[in-house]
Formats: sequence, C-alpha cells, structure tokens
Amino acid sequence: MELIAHVQGLTAIAIGLIIGLGALGACLGIGIMGSKFLESAARQPELVPLLQGRMFLLAGLIDAAFIIGLAVALLFAFSNPLIEAVRAATGG
Repeated sequence: MELIAHVQGLTAIAIGLIIGLGALGACLGIGIMGSKFLESAARQPELVPLLQGRMFLLAGLIDAAFIIGLAVALLFAFSNPLIEAVRAATGG
C-alpha cells in the first residue's frame, strides 16, 4: 500500500511538471512569435495579411502541443496505468 501511495505522489509531481512546463513553453513560443510578427509587420506592412494567417496557424499548432500534454496529464490524473502495474506486480 505504501508503494501505491509513493507512485501516486510521484504522479502528482509529474502532472504538475507536464502542465507547468507545457504552459511555460507555449507562452514563450507565442510571445516570441508575436514579437517577431510585429517586428516584420513594422518592416514590411504590405505583407501583414500573409504573415497574419501564418501566425494564427502557428499559434494553433503551439496550443495544440500544450493541449496534447494536458490530455496526457489528465490521463495520469484520472486513470493512472502505473498504479495498476504496481498492483499486478505486488499481487494486491
């Protein structure tokens, strides 16, 4: 029983790291991309419509990567496959 509690504790830490680092990476990526978009729009205003479409496409892809990480974290939060592996290995 103590081993299962240990796995649950480590899983909670892993969930926090997955969500926290994923959110940090997504925020930094979108921030850098937005600053580069504004920089390029100031240099060549005639390319704004083309660059704006590409910027929104990349913003969606960056957010999709974070949401996939969030889904993995929720998988571990609600139906942790590691706990079942520990139960099977310990016979309990």
